[in-house]
Amino acid sequence: MISTCKNSSRRLGNYVVALLGCLVLISSCTPVRKLAYFQSASPLDDTLTVASTYVPTIRKGDMLSVQVSSLNAEASNYFNPAAVADNNAPINAATNPLARQTGYLVAPDGSIRLPLIGQLTVAGLTNAAASDLIASKLKIYLKEPTVIVRNTNFRISVLGEVARPSLFTIPNEQITLPEALGLAGDLTIYGRRDNVLVIREEGDKRVFARLDMTRRETFKSPYYSLRPNDIVYIEPGKARATSVDRVYLVAPLVTGILSIIAIIATRP
Repeated sequence: MISTCKNSSRRLGNYVVALLGCLVLISSCTPVRKLAYFQSASPLDDTLTVASTYVPTIRKGDMLSVQVSSLNAEASNYFNPAAVADNNAPINAATNPLARQTGYLVAPDGSIRLPLIGQLTVAGLTNAAASDLIASKLKIYLKEPTVIVRNTNFRISVLGEVARPSLFTIPNEQITLPEALGLAGDLTIYGRRDNVLVIREEGDKRVFARLDMTRRETFKSPYYSLRPNDIVYIEPGKARATSVDRVYLVAPLVTGILSIIAIIATRP
């Protein structure tokens, strides 16, 4: 009886060792070089000329917040529509109602219509230029008017292998690709950092650009600074498929070992 128990224990030990060996073999390690951002091709490459800062202009279909102030606060309020989010914190447009409040919609002809002033063409102007234009028209009605124009539907989408994929509204209208990934909680361990896809509408075309976030050359790309309605997609790497396959490989092994243990345990 003692000899039988020893043999059974030995066989059980062999199965456990075999199981652990299989787990090691089917496990894969992701090299650090595939995970680290902004790697340098040369140890002396510490300075890089970056792409020029993107300055957004007003486009057809934009929703503008026009904030008017002057020496007469009561008169100024006549020109201000329903309040919109007035801070520099990124807004999750899928969950935050502030991202959906009203303003002045830029018509297909590129114009907006303001109280008393009437129709003004603003498409193609920067926010600063549009502010100056509106302020010049308001001087007839207000004393020393000050105008602040913002685009309240400056939105980007971050999808794929990130911690929190979502649609984000950016009140300050300036965001870079790393900042967008930060809003989405960064890439998961399975996301491909060397093949980040940025989808952008340029006129009547849709451009698909790929950036390697593991290289510093990303800073030179015209897609480093994101624009309204850009889509950032993080492609899953091979490790994601491997992790899924690993479940199907390990499950039968574990089931087999447990069955053997059950048989041995129930023997007299």
